[in-house]
Amino acid sequence: MGYTPALSKAWSELKDLAQEQEFSVRLLSDQYNVDIGNERILSLSCNAPCKDHIGILILHYLKQKLKGLPVISGEWVSFKQLEGGQGYYPAFQKRVIAPIMRKYGLNPEAILGSVERFNAKRAQLADASVVIDILEGVPILITLWHGDEEFGPEANVLFDKSIKDIFCTEDVVILAEFLARSI
Repeated sequence: MGYTPALSKAWSELKDLAQEQEFSVRLLSDQYNVDIGNERILSLSCNAPCKDHIGILILHYLKQKLKGLPVISGEWVSFKQLEGGQGYYPAFQKRVIAPIMRKYGLNPEAILGSVERFNAKRAQLADASVVIDILEGVPILITLWHGDEEFGPEANVLFDKSIKDIFCTEDVVILAEFLARSI
């Protein structure tokens, strides 16, 4: 069963909204072709269907985009500030923060390489930070700090407050995990 009910619901909701049958959605650095009539999402970089959990994200995003994306607020919120985020934070820490720390904890400046690879820009926060537009109108801020004698290195992932009006908290976890594993 897996993702089948969520996918069916997302396709049905999208069909009710869409005037067109095909859309293109950029997720991080990949373009996806969304074919509503055939209920198929194809990654154009590898010419293969996307995984179901990514497909659900793309369909939820596209549904909201057709309704109208919220304006980017410029206010950053932590995962704990999202509905249910406090209770789910240990899993978020394990699935999102830990992979970022494994890759960049000893060399935070290395994250600045993502500016060239992705739709990103350097931010002037922490010891090293970037804002990555993972989807059009969906920025995510990653901050990293060097460790010292007293404290170890740290990382954080923040979201524009408008993300609450695009995705549910569960979708935010999957989106952030996708980003953490891709950068």
